[in-house]
This record gives sequence, C-alpha cells and structure tokens, in this order.
Amino acid sequence: MSSKMRSGAEGRPAIGPRAARLLVAFGFFALSACTPQYRNHGYLPTETDLATISVGVDTRDTVVAAIGAPTVDGVLNDSSMYYVESKFRHLGPFAPQEIERQVLAVSFNAAGVLTNIERFGLSDGRVITLSRRVTDDNVRDTTFIRQLLGNLGNFDPTALIGAPQG
Repeated sequence: MSSKMRSGAEGRPAIGPRAARLLVAFGFFALSACTPQYRNHGYLPTETDLATISVGVDTRDTVVAAIGAPTVDGVLNDSSMYYVESKFRHLGPFAPQEIERQVLAVSFNAAGVLTNIERFGLSDGRVITLSRRVTDDNVRDTTFIRQLLGNLGNFDPTALIGAPQG
C-alpha cells in the first residue's frame, strides 16, 4: 500500500474531509426534498372583522368595506358572496393535496341587506365546488373552413346588387 493512501479500520481507503462534507450536504438536500411545504391560497376574514358587521343592518357595500372583496360573487344573482381559503401540502414530486378549506358564505336579501353568515369546511363533509359556468357556443366540431364552405350554397348574389327577387 502506498504511503499517500489512508486506510480505514478494514483496509478500505478512508473518506477525506471534503468528501465527507459533500456526503453530508447531499444527505441534507435529499432529506429536505421530502419535507412537506404548506401554501395558503385565498382570503378569509378574521373573527374580529366579522364582528364589525351585523345581520339585518349592513348592506353589500358596507360588508365589502368592512371585510374586503369576496373571492366569488353569486353566479345567478347577487344574493350571496363567498370567501374561500385553502391550505395545500406539497410533498416532493407528488401532486399538491388540499388539507384544509374554509368557505364563508355571506347571504343578502333582494334589498341587498345582510341576512346570513355561514362557515363551511372540509371537516363538515360538505365539499363545495366553486366552478365557473360557461355558455356553450353551439358549434360542434366544425372548423372555420367547413363553416365558410357550408355557407356557399346559402349565398344569393341578387341580394348584393339590390335587384328585385322574383
């Protein structure tokens, strides 16, 4: 064995201090990749903010001024506002998982006066899916060129020159 090579207890070459530091740093980064990270999304007014509004007294405008703009307004009419806050856990290469959701539903009557304040969560067993409703365009698998060529038979040249139809 050469005099420059150090050996361990079993005759293997010993790890140098630089390699040991690299091994510890790699182990640290490998373990930190498996540490869950939490992200909060949305806005939910605090109990202190909610104490400033009164059912039967406040209107839509005073509620927005007191607790802030809602995440979502009522879809069909302006009878409600929703404040949504979610907490997601990100763990390594896996898809984010929603671990907590709170929905604050604020309802109004036809005159715009506050009638009810309700709070829902994932633990209530009532999962509220907030989705955007989109109007269908009534065009089914038809390309622009097919629409253009499909209208060629409907063309009447006499309509362009203003000739009387007869």
